Amino acid sequence: MVVIGIIGGTGVDDPNILENPQWKKVHTPYGAPSDRFTIGKVSGVSVVVLPRHGSHHQYSPSNVNYRANINAMKELGVTHLIAPTACGSLREEIKPGELVLLDQFIDRTTKRHQTFYDGHEIMHIPMAEPFCGKLRNLLFSSAARLGIACHPAGTTVTIEGPRFSTRAESMVFRSWNADVINMTTVPEAVLAREAGIHYSAIAMVTDYDCWKQGEEVSLEKVMHTMKQNAENVKNVIIHAISNVSDGEDDCTAHWKTSRM
Repeated sequence: MVVIGIIGGTGVDDPNILENPQWKKVHTPYGAPSDRFTIGKVSGVSVVVLPRHGSHHQYSPSNVNYRANINAMKELGVTHLIAPTACGSLREEIKPGELVLLDQFIDRTTKRHQTFYDGHEIMHIPMAEPFCGKLRNLLFSSAARLGIACHPAGTTVTIEGPRFSTRAESMVFRSWNADVINMTTVPEAVLAREAGIHYSAIAMVTDYDCWKQGEEVSLEKVMHTMKQNAENVKNVIIHAISNVSDGEDDCTAHWKTSRM
């Protein structure tokens, strides 16, 4: 049975999208998740929503308990996880207000737990294709039908945060052919792969980072564009949910991992 999880940022973790919402606390071996989970239905499909940074946005990207969040989603039966994430654009053609469905990441984090297996067992997982292609294509089709500007693929650089990049760093990331920059995709995508959950990230472009002269990033600019993006993301997710199906796909092969 398909159960959709949504780990949302500001404006996307909206319980009003759910029919008959209920709230549930979950305890995990990795500590407390970011907040209570909201559980309900959209178009008859079971949906679980969690605010990634807490209901009061109290957790910085470095301090989000990613392991607890993903572990709890798994315990609640989530099979497919949609993860909206704010990002800055590293490309002129990717404009603030648009969406990007990520298909690759470059990890520049330094402080985060990236595996559930940190005791007597090691899990080696393939990450050549870190996102669920089937779910990504479905979300892109929904955006296209709704007339929402959305790029079908893109590479993100995930930085530690919470600070923004220097201009020198931003120019380096552009030279790597990255498309956007954010602070939360890693280790979320990695842990979802370990947990056997289909994972797709919707990057909401809020700014041009700081590489573009005259378009420097600021919190005020990010929050203003975020509110506009949040409505588009919610509409895309609601449209896509009823078409999500379970079954064999490329992700299933990736879950057949090696242990040492």
